[in-house]
Amino acid sequence: MLYIILGIIVVAALYVVMIYNGLVKSRQMAEEAWSGIDVQLKRRADLIPNLIETVKGYAAHEKGTFEEVVRLRNQAQAVPAGDVEGRAVAEGMLSQALGKLFALAEAYPDLKANQNFLELQTSLETLESEIQMSRRYYNGAARDLNVKVESFPSNIVAGQFGFAKKPFFEITNEADRAVPSVKF
Repeated sequence: MLYIILGIIVVAALYVVMIYNGLVKSRQMAEEAWSGIDVQLKRRADLIPNLIETVKGYAAHEKGTFEEVVRLRNQAQAVPAGDVEGRAVAEGMLSQALGKLFALAEAYPDLKANQNFLELQTSLETLESEIQMSRRYYNGAARDLNVKVESFPSNIVAGQFGFAKKPFFEITNEADRAVPSVKF
């Protein structure tokens, strides 16, 4: 009888260890995924000053647009590293400002044909695509962790060891979600 009780205790302990290790793995995957987003956002922030300097030469009187992009870039960079929701809001506003910057370029045909501008625009578009992929990966990792944190019996282990849900990196501005209209 003693061996049965010891066997049950050992099996239960191993089960708790397996759950704990699964939670640790999920948390690490979510943190690694956030790091990927952070790297892409840093690359974008580094590219923006070059883009602005290129556009400035053609559109010197559009100073307000440039200042807004720079201000929002700096604001996004100032968000604390772990603040996913704050970073999502700041990056959404920066994306809107970049959209205005590219719309501004439409008014200057010479700028649109400038090789530096085209290269920077292509780099930024590629980066935006990589940010989207990183965001999807992070949200998937956060979802997996959140399911484990909320599901029984792993929620008991999660609660005992301080595992918490991760927020999703989402677009919070409804204007960014809207489908653009194309008119001919």
